[in-house]
Amino acid sequence: LLSLGLLFILYTMFVWWRDVLRESTLEGHHTKVVQLGLRYGFILFIVSEVMFFFAFFWAFSHSSLAPAVEIGGIWPPKGIWVLDPWEIPFLNTLILLSSGAAVTWAHHAILAGKQKRAVYALVATVLLALVFTGFQGMEYYQAPFTISDSIYGSTFFLATGFHGFHVIMGTLFLIICGIRQYFGHLTKEHHVGFEAAAWYW
Repeated sequence: LLSLGLLFILYTMFVWWRDVLRESTLEGHHTKVVQLGLRYGFILFIVSEVMFFFAFFWAFSHSSLAPAVEIGGIWPPKGIWVLDPWEIPFLNTLILLSSGAAVTWAHHAILAGKQKRAVYALVATVLLALVFTGFQGMEYYQAPFTISDSIYGSTFFLATGFHGFHVIMGTLFLIICGIRQYFGHLTKEHHVGFEAAAWYW
């Protein structure tokens, strides 16, 4: 039943986005007012994601600043070997910051009308995102704790897991923008989809 529901959601998303692309690119129906509505809608979506992640950081902060008696009254809980933040997490942070610079490069290239340069920048962004995702998977595989190891494991895997999911969705979004840019769909006047992808990134 879950697979069927997921299949219907994916089908609906595909058909809906196909219609949005057709209306904007081929039929030219996206006026300034429509573009503004799409921008506002996406900004509200991003605000909802910020609140979602804020809840995870709140749970982690609350648990670390006031550790419960059930976990030994210490943070991190007894028996948990934490990851060194200066290894893979620091490297992943640098990779994400670099990918943010690359997507900004792509945006400036689109605004300047440099189609080829924008495609190169989007390819660089996607490659950095794939490297990040690979390192994230390696970090999960090598982690000395699991999601069932107290509140530390739960909040760590939920927060980083949803962040990884955010990166994967952003990567797919940027791949689609790269394909559209390659075919010349994005112009300096009409690139709302790319702007949404860059904001999401």
